[in-house]
Amino acid sequence: MKPIHFYTIKSSGGLKVEISDLGAKITKLLVANRKGEVKDIVLGFRTAEEWRTKETYFNAICGRVANRIGGGVFELDSKTYKLPVNNGPNCLHGGLEGFNAKVWEVVEQSIYEIKLHYRAKDGEEGFPGNLDVWVTYTATKDNRLVIHYEAKTDAPTIVAMTNHAYFNLAGEASGVVDEHVLQVNADQYTPFDEWTCPTGEIKPVEGTPMDFRQPVRLGDRMYDPFFKLWKGIDNNWCLCAGDASKQLRHACTLQADGRTMECWTTMKGLQVYTGNFIERNEGKSGTLYDEKHAVCLEAQAWPDSIHHEDFPNIVLRPDERLDEITEYRFL
Repeated sequence: MKPIHFYTIKSSGGLKVEISDLGAKITKLLVANRKGEVKDIVLGFRTAEEWRTKETYFNAICGRVANRIGGGVFELDSKTYKLPVNNGPNCLHGGLEGFNAKVWEVVEQSIYEIKLHYRAKDGEEGFPGNLDVWVTYTATKDNRLVIHYEAKTDAPTIVAMTNHAYFNLAGEASGVVDEHVLQVNADQYTPFDEWTCPTGEIKPVEGTPMDFRQPVRLGDRMYDPFFKLWKGIDNNWCLCAGDASKQLRHACTLQADGRTMECWTTMKGLQVYTGNFIERNEGKSGTLYDEKHAVCLEAQAWPDSIHHEDFPNIVLRPDERLDEITEYRFL
């Protein structure tokens, strides 16, 4: 078993981030509020062993394909690939041991930036192609945490990564996120079935509880019967239906306890998850974590994209290079 290491980057603006080579996880994220009070705003644990064994998606890079692949199977260039299923009938976040469970290689590091690499071998978790992926975290002087995703392959494959950070802007030990206020800049969403896998439809948010185009207090919305199936929000918003450009888009804004965080991304979707199934584990400061103690803002391709022609393309070929950016901006 490979040892796990932790690395710190920081900006001149005061942003301080700890990154682990296990899953390329954000293990600490220290941010000041308007009063200058600094708190760690991501859930997590004290020891390397806890990071390895408890809540394995906490703050990790998920892949080779984040979110769900319906039926744990897909077809590419007339070949069928079977994947492990770990979420009812679906393959979730890359399978039984996705990128979140791998020890990555640190290839570059400075005071403000760290770049990590992982090679997923052909056939790993059922996916084709030797896939090299790089994730670079940068803490900028204007208090942005920039995540740069890159990938290349030696055979046609599918890839769609995300970071699964569990945010609590009041501090990781602050309990439920009812008082967080969320705005999502999206007019459409993808309805799902009983296992949170998209049906293939793309529907307007207008007139539904999915309409977050104006700021909404989470406690006023995530207990709505609309979200009852999965005990809270666990839904994908379409940031750019019909738009294939690679520009950075303002996906959403989250506010609590004097902190404002904007998510900007080149990716086409945003999965919002209100920590509905967080396990009761003791966190890094001794507080017992529980359901709805965090909110995840996962910039991503749309779930199950490989099965729907109208969804974003997640196929990567040897003559192409994946290049995506997500930024968390602290104002």
